[in-house]
Amino acid sequence: MNLGQYLSRTAAYQPETTALVCADRRWSYAELEEQSNQLASALLDSELRPGDAVATLAGNLGELVVVEMALCKAGMLRVPISERLAPAEIEHVLRDSSSRVLLVDDRNLEIAERLLGGPVSGCRLVRLQGEGEEALAGVISTGRPDPVAVEVSLDAPAVLNFTSGSTGSLKAAVQTVGNRLANMRKVAMNSRGGAPGQDVYLAPGPITHASGMGILSCFFRGSTVVVLPSFDPDSYLATIERERVTTTFLVPVLLNLVLAAPSARTTDLSSLHSVTIGGAPISPARLRDAVELFGPIVAQGYGQGETTSAITFLHPEDIVRGIDSDPELLLSCGRPVYDTEVRVVDDEGTPLSVGEVGEVVARGPDCVREYFHAPEATAETFKDGWVRTGDLGRFREDGFLFLVDRKKDMIVSGGYNVYCSEVEAVLYDHPAVYEACVFGVPSEQWGETVKACLVRQPGADVSEDDLVEFCAARLSRVKLPRIIEFLDSLPRNRNGKIDRRALRERDWAGAERRVG
Repeated sequence: MNLGQYLSRTAAYQPETTALVCADRRWSYAELEEQSNQLASALLDSELRPGDAVATLAGNLGELVVVEMALCKAGMLRVPISERLAPAEIEHVLRDSSSRVLLVDDRNLEIAERLLGGPVSGCRLVRLQGEGEEALAGVISTGRPDPVAVEVSLDAPAVLNFTSGSTGSLKAAVQTVGNRLANMRKVAMNSRGGAPGQDVYLAPGPITHASGMGILSCFFRGSTVVVLPSFDPDSYLATIERERVTTTFLVPVLLNLVLAAPSARTTDLSSLHSVTIGGAPISPARLRDAVELFGPIVAQGYGQGETTSAITFLHPEDIVRGIDSDPELLLSCGRPVYDTEVRVVDDEGTPLSVGEVGEVVARGPDCVREYFHAPEATAETFKDGWVRTGDLGRFREDGFLFLVDRKKDMIVSGGYNVYCSEVEAVLYDHPAVYEACVFGVPSEQWGETVKACLVRQPGADVSEDDLVEFCAARLSRVKLPRIIEFLDSLPRNRNGKIDRRALRERDWAGAERRVG
């Protein structure tokens, strides 16, 4: 088994088709195949062996895709490092993974040189940009263009997906070759695209994370991958029009920026036939806005690094039905897809009945089995073949899953459970609310009470009383936000998601007891 063989096959079928676009660089399938073979052979001719770890630290570059394909072909372990990590965290990732090579772009070169010249030894530095022996182009030039496809086991680690999640401590989900293959199958089966060679996928976010998860599936189908070097809504929209993009993926924070951009109403988006939203919860109001902009082609996926793929999917037809006749559907993250099983269970792992709220667990060929070098976290998250997601949810009779909160974020006020996402969904329905984050704060009377931090829509004028009155018509008294704070912006974590923990910490600092 070798994941790189799918690139080789497509390159043989359609060598002149454009495989990859980034800024002013374009790679045909033949060029991407040749360069990834050269890099794979060059790495194998050096001191590296199949299974060795190779790390990357960079923004969005087409060269990262060349590296990914080469590592697949060489059977090596890819360690993508987020630019958002602090130097000490980057050092931890390099040490923990025992990375033998670090490929870095110019923007992160200084920190990489400092780490590899001091606390991290035995790791070779290769620049992704520029020329010379220690630049990627120089390394590629020493390799051979002959096909490389090291035989690897389905259980062999393929990617270390380091994330802090909401815990603050870095850990890596070990995504195996089999997990990645299952992800490829699922994305390909779920594709709403045209015939092979006709689709153009736009990756607007970091391709080291969610935006890049479907790249291998694109090469399997013979599609073109367009990598956006950096995100701003105008360049994103202009790229859709210029490259005639057919499918794209957006996290909610990027969707918000696109929806607010004046150019969204003047750009030709007619080439699109699929827009998938994922990576974080999205409110019904934003789903409706997305359909208004893009048309009835918007879908939503739910998954984690621990599941590799989306484990549930809300199809465009479901979202349209939600808008037309079944508004509750817009609160759902969809139904389990293909060969993934999903359950809602109690604390002992016993499946709950329809309508009961419990922890969402999943298992299947795309689900990870362990964290890297973290036995305690592994034992807590991976039990009896199931991934415990840490999300609370419930099933509807027709199989749709509804997430109600992160297990650790649930508010307990006066003995009642209050789910942050439910309150946020109501706040997002108010036309003056751009972004919202709800959490519990200390209360002598109730234990916890509900607080909302909000960002107003540009030019909007709304008061705390206005919003409380708006919520009172839609929520029971125990769920009403008792404190509303208006901010210019909401803090975000390394993955670009609203950082509820950072907001909550301000109010809980110094509290004798921390609930939740």
